[in-house]
Amino acid sequence: MTRKPAAKTSRSVLTWVIPVMAVAVLGGYLAGERVGTRESTPAASPLGSAESPRGDGGPVDFASMAPQERASRLYDRVMRFGETGRLDSARFFAPMALQAYTALGTPDAHTHYDVGMIWAVVGDSLKARSEAENILNERPTHLLGLLLAMRTAATPSLRATYQRRFIAAKTAELAVALPEYDEHRHDIEGALRAAAAAKK
Repeated sequence: MTRKPAAKTSRSVLTWVIPVMAVAVLGGYLAGERVGTRESTPAASPLGSAESPRGDGGPVDFASMAPQERASRLYDRVMRFGETGRLDSARFFAPMALQAYTALGTPDAHTHYDVGMIWAVVGDSLKARSEAENILNERPTHLLGLLLAMRTAATPSLRATYQRRFIAAKTAELAVALPEYDEHRHDIEGALRAAAAAKK
C-alpha cells in the first residue's frame, strides 16, 4: 500500500525533470557552438582564406599570394574598414596583416609606416608612435614618419610640432621621390590639406 504513492510521485517528478534537463543540455550545446565559432574563426589559418566577419565580397586566398602582395592587400582591408568605421572588421584583419609584415623580414621605413597605421586604426597609439620613432630615428624629415607621429601624438602641442616639421620638410622630401611617398600620396596630400585648413 505504501509503494503506490511513491511510484506516482516519481512519475510526477519525471514529467517535469526530463524536459528541464533536455532544455538545459540543448542550451549548453548551442552556447558551446556559439563560443566555439566565435573563438575559432579568427584563429583558423591566419594567412589562409579569410573574409570579413560582416562579409566583404567573399573569401580571399591570402596564402596563395606573394608575401608583399599579401601584406599590401591586408593593409588595404584594415585601412578601408577603419575609414568606414567598421572597427570590428579592422581588428579581425589586423593580426593577419601584422603577421604578413613580419614575414617580409627586416622592416624599412615603408613597413614601419604601414605597421604603425595598422596599430593606429585599431587604437594602439603607443605602438603606432613607436613605429613613427623608428622611421624618424633613421630620417628625421621622413614625411610618413612625421605624418604617423602627428596622427598619434600624445598631446595637441606635440601634434602641432610634428605638423610644423611636416610642412617644413615637404618640398625637399617630395623632391626625393621615395617609393613610399608615391604609394601613400593620398595620405600625404590629405595631411597637407588638413594643415592648410588649420591655418585659415
